[in-house]
Amino acid sequence: MPLAQTGLYTEADYYNLPENIRAELIEGNLIYNQAAPSRIHQTILSELHTVINNYIKSKNGSCRVYPAPFAVKLRENRKTIVEPDISVICDRNKLTDRGCTGAPDWIIEIVSPGNPSHDYVLKLNLYANAGVREYWIVDPARETIFVYYLEREHFNAEAHTFRDKIKVNIYEDLYIDFASLDL
Repeated sequence: MPLAQTGLYTEADYYNLPENIRAELIEGNLIYNQAAPSRIHQTILSELHTVINNYIKSKNGSCRVYPAPFAVKLRENRKTIVEPDISVICDRNKLTDRGCTGAPDWIIEIVSPGNPSHDYVLKLNLYANAGVREYWIVDPARETIFVYYLEREHFNAEAHTFRDKIKVNIYEDLYIDFASLDL
């Protein structure tokens, strides 16, 4: 389970952490990720990253896909830097040497059993408020995928299972068939 260090931490504090420490800065609080991801978490991450990256390359697309650890500063306020499991950024002007500044177009989080509310509640709200166009929550324990797609000022939500073929809303013709993934 992630552990929070409360206080008013800054972007400088985040970037001054030792390289072997994984943490996120959320509204000025450092949240340390203690546990290593499970094998299924890493398998899902690898499979999804491969499918998305192959799709973008096949279309000669301008978007980039990055697996964690990859720093995403959601806003310029320097109080929130997250490390989504997968980030897809289509505006390359948002990319910096340190990661991404601004909302990615698509974020995927793979739920860790120790703290599901982190992805289902906290990050859902952070991403919606930052303007992330599409947010997927993949839950290996329940074999479910929740797809949130930002339309105007709110997310539309859909629920899927690991047996479904799911439309990626930010692309016209990308579907991810979870049944065909090597999980």
